[in-house]
Amino acid sequence: MLRKVALLLAAVTAIAVVAPVTASAAPVACTPVDWGSGVKTAWPTTTGQLTNIRAGQQECYDRLVFDFTGVNDGYTVQYVPEVTHEGSGKPVPLRGDGKLQITVNSPSYDQNGNPTYTFPNRAELVDVTGFQTFRQVAWAGSFEGQTTVGLGVRAVLPFRVFTLPGRVVVDVAHVW
Repeated sequence: MLRKVALLLAAVTAIAVVAPVTASAAPVACTPVDWGSGVKTAWPTTTGQLTNIRAGQQECYDRLVFDFTGVNDGYTVQYVPEVTHEGSGKPVPLRGDGKLQITVNSPSYDQNGNPTYTFPNRAELVDVTGFQTFRQVAWAGSFEGQTTVGLGVRAVLPFRVFTLPGRVVVDVAHVW
């Protein structure tokens, strides 16, 4: 009896060792090929009003999205030593070793001066707690038809900017 149990145990072990193992999905290579860290600009052809700013996390980058009524296709996004407030030029305090100044060519108010985008805390427009790259999203103002936001990031990392209908999207990579 003991011998039968030993043979059965040996057979089960042999099957377990030679049984094929299913391969799991290969890890995603998070190397932005052509993003770079230089200035990204698109000259506006149309403008809408800013209505929302939101953020999300992806496997290889963190994303900041600006939503508009109508269409907005103009922006300037660049790393700066210090983000400054529209109009006054005062510094915008930001956490992180990299500071992106994001200017979209649309106001956050309508033609009568009524706000189209409001926020409870100018220093924390979007909660980015726990994000791999983003550290802080802060208000820098809306003046003369354009709106500026400061984005504090972990380090100076590659980023890309593109437009979709009704939005401007800024992605900042997790790695070089």
